[in-house]
This record gives sequence, structure tokens and C-alpha cells, in this order.
Amino acid sequence: MASIVRVAVLIWADLLAWFSMWVMVNYLTNEWKMSPFHAAGIVNISEGTAAILSVVFAFFVDAFMGNYWMLLLSSVSYTIGLGLLFLSTPDFLSNSSHDTQKILLYTALPLIVVGIAGHMVSLAPFLDEQNTEKGRKFLYQLPGMIIVVIVGVAGAIALPHIKPWSIRFGVPAICTLGATLLFLSGSFSYKSGSPKGSSLTILFRVFVASATNMFKPLPTNTDQLYEHHGHGLRSLTRTPGLRCLDKAAIGPTTVEEQKQNKWRLCSITEVEETKAVIRMIPVWMTFIICGIVLSVGNTYFLEQANKMDRKVGKVNAPITSLLLVFILAKFIIPKLYTKIANPFGRYASPIGIAVAMIFSVLSCITAAIVERQRRKIIWNHGLLEKPNDKIPMTMFWLLPQYILLGAHEGIYKHSIASFFSGQAPRWITDKYRRSFSNGMLGLGIMSSVLSVYIVRKVSEMGGKTSWFQHTLNKSHLDYYYWTLAGLSAFNLVYYTVLACFYTYGDSKVEDVEVAHSEEVSASPAINNTQSLASTMVETSNLKLHAREMSDLAGFQIAYSSLLSPNRR
Repeated sequence: MASIVRVAVLIWADLLAWFSMWVMVNYLTNEWKMSPFHAAGIVNISEGTAAILSVVFAFFVDAFMGNYWMLLLSSVSYTIGLGLLFLSTPDFLSNSSHDTQKILLYTALPLIVVGIAGHMVSLAPFLDEQNTEKGRKFLYQLPGMIIVVIVGVAGAIALPHIKPWSIRFGVPAICTLGATLLFLSGSFSYKSGSPKGSSLTILFRVFVASATNMFKPLPTNTDQLYEHHGHGLRSLTRTPGLRCLDKAAIGPTTVEEQKQNKWRLCSITEVEETKAVIRMIPVWMTFIICGIVLSVGNTYFLEQANKMDRKVGKVNAPITSLLLVFILAKFIIPKLYTKIANPFGRYASPIGIAVAMIFSVLSCITAAIVERQRRKIIWNHGLLEKPNDKIPMTMFWLLPQYILLGAHEGIYKHSIASFFSGQAPRWITDKYRRSFSNGMLGLGIMSSVLSVYIVRKVSEMGGKTSWFQHTLNKSHLDYYYWTLAGLSAFNLVYYTVLACFYTYGDSKVEDVEVAHSEEVSASPAINNTQSLASTMVETSNLKLHAREMSDLAGFQIAYSSLLSPNRR
């Protein structure tokens, strides 16, 4: 039990880093006086980098480091990063130069990103490695884990009610330091397997072998290409596409010779599985636009709500009430879709991706209409030059776009998990499927910075006023939302064409339940606590999905925030 609790306290780091990233846009705009677009760019680059790094870290864990060392290094990075973030606050270094604070801030964010990515990859698998005792014995371990989660959630609930930013970031820094030290204290008692090599090595071997044999002619008889036959081994027949990779199978035809030339000779099956991965790349490319759309949820949407009226009767509702709606939509709507889509069989997941894209278009259109109404109220009340004044428009106008965005993310991730569990080669584990998908979404989140830059430059053509000004009141965010709606519609058409010509293997939407319980969101600001979700705690007759625990934790944070006013 002690080993599991020592590892589980690292949940604190995830919950508290989640909180830190969630308020980062408001922190940068309110305290650092950055424009909303500059602040959103910093947050989106951080989130996207964390998702992309998870792919690299997953390879390092399997090939070299193991889960323990990745957890240790990422936890140390978390601790230092949150500590520097605390030191960078104007409250703490009020007498220091602005340049010193800026250096601390821009050093803290990459360290937090490394911590997020490392925990995404290794926290859940390592926690599962410690759970070697099944059945009744585990029931004695469960209370300790629950206590750890409750403490972390309680801290995340209390922190938004603290006004000084130095305390808001200082408490997470201290708790993360304590969690890391407690984790380190159990180093000699953990059960951890040694790295066994990454399955991605097969991809690299095929590329190296095909390049080595580049100038060798392909034999006319495919039987002359190497294939490893044996009892229980899976074999694939050669396909005509990507013939350049077939040259990786030119060479000796015996198993003994192949073992001596692994980097110069691969089997036809390994070549075909590599081709399958390459054929998925066009589908992965559609994730980029989806990442751009998802990036607005905790940046521009949140900044809009920051200056809107939060009153419900005589009570001020916190901004986190929007998070509550987002989580509910992301949790409930995919469940409903799963029940509806089951009759479609192998086509349920590709149809689900298309449905998610439709929700993406609808979310952007709704956001554009609401923003136009917000700008109209700003104009009518003379608030154009008063960016710090409250706008007499309830923030609950934003609920429809948050619901649609939550439905988009939830169905998309469910469908992606099911799609790749059926279409990817068997040696590409769920961890790599998650990492690849999240990496492409992360690339999309980072690309949102480029999209804003391009749209800004285009809007300025002909001497016109840019759509993006220093404040939201003067900006035309509604035009940007319409642009995203158009990009999403184009992405939907592009994906539909791809889906019509794609050859599908067997997969069912029920697969989503297992895959989704292990997947990690590309958006650390809302979802790095969900990196725990991949843990499946098993008892003799029960599987407890920690992803659902994580969503429940997020629900509890948002719901508890509703119980008292919150000014941020």
C-alpha cells in the first residue's frame, strides 16, 4: 500500500499543474498586461509542446529509461517549474526588475511542460505496475489513493478563492515538492520492469533497411522476399503500394541470417505494417485543424468570460462553471453516441470522427454569433475603450459553444481511440496510438498561433485594421471564429474523401471504452489530470477506470466552485 500511495501523491502535481495552466491566460493578461492573443499563444505553445513531447518520451521510456526514471525526472521538472512560476509573480518579486520576472516565467513554463509530458506517459503505467496484489488485499490500498485524490481536489477547489498570485502558485509548488520527495522516498521499494525496447524500432528498421537496399532491384517473384513463418505468427500479404519499402525485405531468407541483419532485412509483414502506419498519416493530418479549434476553449472563450457578467440572481458564479458544462458535455454526449453508433460496426468510429467535426463547425459558428452579440453590447454601452469594465452580458451566453466544443472533443477522442485500435498494427500499443493522436492534436494547438498570425496579416492587407488588437473589445474575434468554421468545414470534406477510400479493418465502437480509459488529452490545461485516467485499477471482479475518476475530479472541482463566489 505504501508504494502505491507514494506514487499516487504525484496526482497532486497533475491536479495542481492543471489548475496553474487553466488560469494562465488570466494571469498573463491581468498581471503581465499581455494582449489576449499573446497570452493565448504562450499557453497554446506550452500545451502543444507537452502533447508532442509525449511521443518522444514514450519511445525513451520503452527503449532506454523505464517508467520510474521518467516519473522521477518529470516530477523534478514539475517541482522546479512550479517553483519558478511562483517566484515570477509580481507579488513575490515586487522589487525586482521586469526582466528578471520574465526570465523566471519563460524558464518555468518549459519545465512544467516536461513534467506534464512525462506524467502523461509514465504515471499511469507505473502506478499499475505497483498494483500486483489483486482481490481483497487491494481494497486496503484503495482508501489511501482516494484520500490522496480528495486532498488534491480540495486544494484545487480552495486555490481559486485566494487572490494573491504568489499564493495561488506557491501552494502548488510546495505540494508538488512534497509529493516528489515522498515519491523519491520509496525508490527502493517500487516494482519496476527494465526497458524492453520500443516497438517503434520496427518502423525505423524498415526505413533503414529499405534505404540500405535502395539500389537493389525488386525480385519479380514475391516469394523471394523475406517472411518469417512460424507457429502463432501473424503474416500479411504484400500490397502493391509504397513499393520502395518492399526493398527492406530483400536479402537472406533464413531466420538465423535475419537475426544477424535486423537493420538490413525486415519481413514482409513488418513492411506491410509500416505501410499501414504511413497510410494513416493523411487521417492524422485532419487532427491539426481539430487541435486549432480545441485551443480556443481555455484561451479565447475563457478570456471572453473573464469580463462578462457572472451573476446568477444575487450570486456571482465562477468561470469554472463553464468548465463544469464542458466536462459534462465531453463525458455524456460520447456515451450517447456510442449507444447510437453500435449498429454501424466497423464504420462507427470513422463516422464518429465526422460527427465530431460537425460539432466543431457548429461550435465555431455559435462562438462567432455570440461574439458578434458581445461586440454589439460593448458598442452600445460605450465600452470600446474600457477593457477592464464588466460587460452587461451574462457569461452563460457562452454555454452553447462550450457544450458543442465538449461534444466535439469527447466524440473525437472516443472515435479516434476506437479507430486506431482496429486499424493500427498490433505492435503499436495503445500508448503509442494515444501519443501519435495527441501529438497531432498538439501540433494543431501549436498551429493556432500560426493561424492567428496568418489571419492577422491577411486582415491587415490593403491598409485595413487588424482583427486582433491589444484588447478583446477592439478585436474582431467573431471574424476569426468564422474563419475557423470555414477551416473546420474544409477539414470535414477532406476527411470524408479520405474515409471513403480508406480500407477498414475490424473495429467496434465498444473498443472505445478500453482505449478511451487510457487516452490522454492534447490539452494539458484542462486535461493533464486526465493523464491519470489511463490507469485501470483492477480488483478480482472490478475494473476502476481512473480516466473516469479524473473526469469526476474535474466535475467535482467545477461543481464545488459553484457553491461560493469566485473572482479571478
